[in-house]
Amino acid sequence: MNPLSHFDEAGQARMVDVSGKSETRRTATAHAFVRMSAAVIAALASNPKGDPLEVARVAGIMAAKKTADLIPMCHPLGLSHAGVDLTIEPDGIRILATAATTALTGVEMEALTAAAVAALTVYDMTKALDKGIEITDLYLMEKTGGKSGHWKRA
Repeated sequence: MNPLSHFDEAGQARMVDVSGKSETRRTATAHAFVRMSAAVIAALASNPKGDPLEVARVAGIMAAKKTADLIPMCHPLGLSHAGVDLTIEPDGIRILATAATTALTGVEMEALTAAAVAALTVYDMTKALDKGIEITDLYLMEKTGGKSGHWKRA
């Protein structure tokens, strides 16, 4: 296992110097799930705050673009793409978030941040109906590019 790169020899947090890396096309896909009752799912279309899924999509995209402002050691990246897809399922909302760039470092954190904020937005838009809604299964599904190349969750 590689040592954690966000700490120096003295154990202090640091931003990794990526200037020696090569620019490559990098992509990432992240997943989250918002578990909710059938009653909440049925009420999505009549939400007085607006369409929760569309608001969550926009929130996730905005969050991907602001990841470096939220995660202290993340490098600011110019994204060439950020997307959030939300699918209604019998027991909740499945979220897939994608991010892409051509840069010196990857976009895993941007995809994960997009998925997390989209999930939080669904919760915010529906919490009046049920405070017990759960956000689960936030994880990286796939990444491409960079020195480590392609990785896909088993």
